Amino acid sequence: MADTLEFNEIYQEVKGSMNDGRLRLSRQGVIFKNSKTGKVDNIQASELAEGVWRRVALGHGLKLLTKNGHVYKYDGFRESEFDKLSEFFKAHYRLELAEKDLCVKGWNWGTVRFGGQLLSFDIGEQPVFEIPLSNVSQCTTGKNEVTLEFHQNDDAEVSLMEVRFYVPPTQEDGVDPVEAFAQNVLSKADVIQATGDAICIFRELQCLTPRGRYDIRIYPTFLHLHGKTFDYKIPYTTVLRLFLLPHKDQRQMFFVISLDPPIKQGQTRYHFLILLFSKDEDISLALNMNEEEVEKRFEGRLTKNMSGSLYEMVSRVMKALVNRKITVPGNFQGHSGAQCITCSYKASSGLLYPLERGFIYVHKPPVHIRFDEISFVNFARGTTTTRSFDFEIETKQGTQYTFSSIEREEYGKLFDFVNAKKLNIKNRGLKEGIKQSYDEYADSDEDQHDAYLERMKEEGKIREENANDSSDGSGEETGEGWGRG
Repeated sequence: MADTLEFNEIYQEVKGSMNDGRLRLSRQGVIFKNSKTGKVDNIQASELAEGVWRRVALGHGLKLLTKNGHVYKYDGFRESEFDKLSEFFKAHYRLELAEKDLCVKGWNWGTVRFGGQLLSFDIGEQPVFEIPLSNVSQCTTGKNEVTLEFHQNDDAEVSLMEVRFYVPPTQEDGVDPVEAFAQNVLSKADVIQATGDAICIFRELQCLTPRGRYDIRIYPTFLHLHGKTFDYKIPYTTVLRLFLLPHKDQRQMFFVISLDPPIKQGQTRYHFLILLFSKDEDISLALNMNEEEVEKRFEGRLTKNMSGSLYEMVSRVMKALVNRKITVPGNFQGHSGAQCITCSYKASSGLLYPLERGFIYVHKPPVHIRFDEISFVNFARGTTTTRSFDFEIETKQGTQYTFSSIEREEYGKLFDFVNAKKLNIKNRGLKEGIKQSYDEYADSDEDQHDAYLERMKEEGKIREENANDSSDGSGEETGEGWGRG
C-alpha cells in the first residue's frame, strides 16, 4: 500500500460548492487545503482520536475527532473508497474507521450529548444533527427552553441563525437541566464576554425600542445593554448606521442605531435600537482610560473628561467607537418649521424624517428607506378626510409603505423635497372605486404647471383668510381635485 492517499474534498452548501479543496492523508497526518481561501487544516497523526465514516447529503463523508476536542469534516467520497481508507487508518493511525449512519426518522425528540467542541442531537445511538459550538454567538434560557444563536455567515446566501431546544423539567433536586444545558454550551461557545472594565457607562437611559430603562456599558468592541429583564451584547460590527433626529417638540432628541443582524427578545426582532433624550439633560463623563490611551485610540475625537448634553455625549462616544458617521436631517423644513412630518404608519402615529439620502420613520415600528431602494413615491388622497393626504413609497422589491394622515399644509414642502431629489412621483386618485393613473413629475421643469400643487396652495390661502375672519370654512371644502395632477 502507498504511504500517501489523495482525495478531492467537496463540501456542498445550498448553492454549489463553497469550500472545494484537496485532502491529503499520509503517515504524518491529514492535511486539507481550501482551494478558495488557501486555508490549511493540518492534523498530526498523534492527535487523531477517532475516525467516523458515514453517508451524507452528497456521497459519503469523513469525520475526524482530535484528542483536544476539535472536529473536522470532509465530504465528497465515494462508497467504494471506504475499504482503502479503513486499511490506511488501521496501518498508519492505529484507528478503526467506524461506520455510523445518521438517523433519518424525522423525530424531534431525542438526547443531547456534548463531546469536545460538538453538540450532538441523537435518537438512540444515531446522531440526527451536530452543532459545532464554536459557531454559537449567544445562548439564552427561558422556562424549559434554551435558544442558541449563531454567527452570521457572510459567504452564504442562506444561513441558520437560531435553534431552540425544549428541555423537560427533571425530578432531581438542586439540578436545573436548562441551566446545565446552557453552561455546557457556553463553556465551548464563541460568545462575547464582558472582560475588563467598560470605557464608560450611561445609567438608566430611556429606550423606546426595546422599551424600558437600560444601562449602556461601552466596551472596546461591543455595546452592553443591561435592563431589569433583558440583557444584550451588541458587537459594533453589527451596527449599520447611526441617526440623531430632533423631535418635533424641539425639547427631545431621538438617537437611532440600525442593526444587522438584529437583537432578539423572544420571537421579536429589533433591527433598530431607539433612545430618547431630553435636550435639557446634561452629564459630565470621564472615560475609564488614561489621557495617552484616549489620544492614541481616538485621535482627538474623544477626550478623557467631557461634559455637555447627554444625547451629545452618547452620540459622540458611539460615533468614535463604531466609526460610523451620524446621519442627521438635511435641509428639509415642514410647514410648522420642524425637520419632520407628523403622520401615521400602520396602527401608530409617529414622525417621518426626510434625509439627504432617504427617509426614516420613528418610532413604532421604525422604518428606514434609502432613495436608491425607491421605485416611486405617490401622493394619495386621504381615505378618511379631505384635511389630510397619504404619502406612499414603493421599493424596487415591490414593498409598499403608506404614511397616512399627513396634514394638507405639508404637501407643498414634501412635494418640493421629493422633486428636488429626483424621485419618481406617481399621483393617483380614487373616484368611484376606479384607480386613475396620472403623469409622473420626476422630470418636470419649473415652468410645467402642477394643478395639484396650485390647488393645494389655493385651499391653504382660503383657509388662512377664513381663520383671520374667525370663521370655520371647512363646510365649504369638498376636497374635489385631490389626487389630480
